[in-house]
Amino acid sequence: MVSSVTLARKSQSFVVPAAPASGETLELSAIDRVPGLRHTVRSLHVFRRNGADSARPAEAAADCSLEDVNGLDYPLVVCEEELLPAPEEGVDPTTIPVMMQVTEFTCGGFVVGLVAVHTLTDGLGAAQFINTIAELARGLDKPTVAPAWAQAVIPSPPKLPPGPPPSFQSFGFQHFATDVSSECIAHVKVEYFQAMGQYCSTFDVAIAMVWQARTRAIKYSPESEVKICFFANTRHLLTQVLPKDGGFYGNCFYPVTVTSMAKDVAMMGLLGVIRMIRDGKARLPLEFAKWASGDVKIDPYQLAFEHNVLFVSDWTRLGFFEVDYGWGTPSHILPFTYADYMAVVVLGAPPMPKKGTRVMTQCVEEKYLNEFKDEMKGFF
Repeated sequence: MVSSVTLARKSQSFVVPAAPASGETLELSAIDRVPGLRHTVRSLHVFRRNGADSARPAEAAADCSLEDVNGLDYPLVVCEEELLPAPEEGVDPTTIPVMMQVTEFTCGGFVVGLVAVHTLTDGLGAAQFINTIAELARGLDKPTVAPAWAQAVIPSPPKLPPGPPPSFQSFGFQHFATDVSSECIAHVKVEYFQAMGQYCSTFDVAIAMVWQARTRAIKYSPESEVKICFFANTRHLLTQVLPKDGGFYGNCFYPVTVTSMAKDVAMMGLLGVIRMIRDGKARLPLEFAKWASGDVKIDPYQLAFEHNVLFVSDWTRLGFFEVDYGWGTPSHILPFTYADYMAVVVLGAPPMPKKGTRVMTQCVEEKYLNEFKDEMKGFF
């Protein structure tokens, strides 16, 4: 940390409704009520000065430039807690739907610290909400996409008997971030197409790399199960009932789980691991339809936070990178979605003008970290 950095919060206030509330009670959807979503998602959105002379955006200020703190790139040299909003002492942060803190640096750049409650919105919805705020900040009279409360149309299948309560054991997973070049990703995509006759995505390639590197580094028993879980958007599966013009910002996703024996993930070629992930994605429409109709015996939303499960969060296509408050789009975004009981990998982007995919992980203990790094480097 840079000991000389001083940050002063200038003001703090609640944003009140533009008109008196109607008193109507809005019900959450079956997905919103998933216990595992009762937490906040935190992130920093970094905006460099674009040369425009305009009003200053901040409600907090730092006494240094972004360059003095490495552009807020990894490794962080200033504590993220200083840049993230926090409620007053004794207030549960999950009772405040969204909190924002704007911090200006001496260079004219600024950082938006965002804290959103996952119970009310998923990543796509949160990005839509923030884009709406940005449009109003730029002077638009009304949002391009009007927000819509449509939780009632989200499927609500019969409740299943509750399973055992989830375990929240702390595993001591260590943070590690690396950038995968666009050329490396493109090379694997070509190889996959030549071998399988199908296209694959940057998501498929990057996640396959992490899953294989983690499985190899930890050296799970060959016959034991290893899993990867990612949260697939399902708005396109509900177009007949969701608002035609978009605008739904609530949770609308399905947890896709891919299961394999450790020896298969560790020993097969990378293209085989990519194919497993793509097969899991292909099952989404059928699995979501079966859940919606109640044709499941185990609730797929009841997540197991176990050592052998790798959770995936993809921030590259949510819409946060398109947010413009009037000073241009962000140079980069740092998500803080980690919990010490979850093995996670988050996909993002390196700071502009760099290209490629940033892979942020917290999925191996310290004793496996060097080997995990070596396995990841072996792909490049």
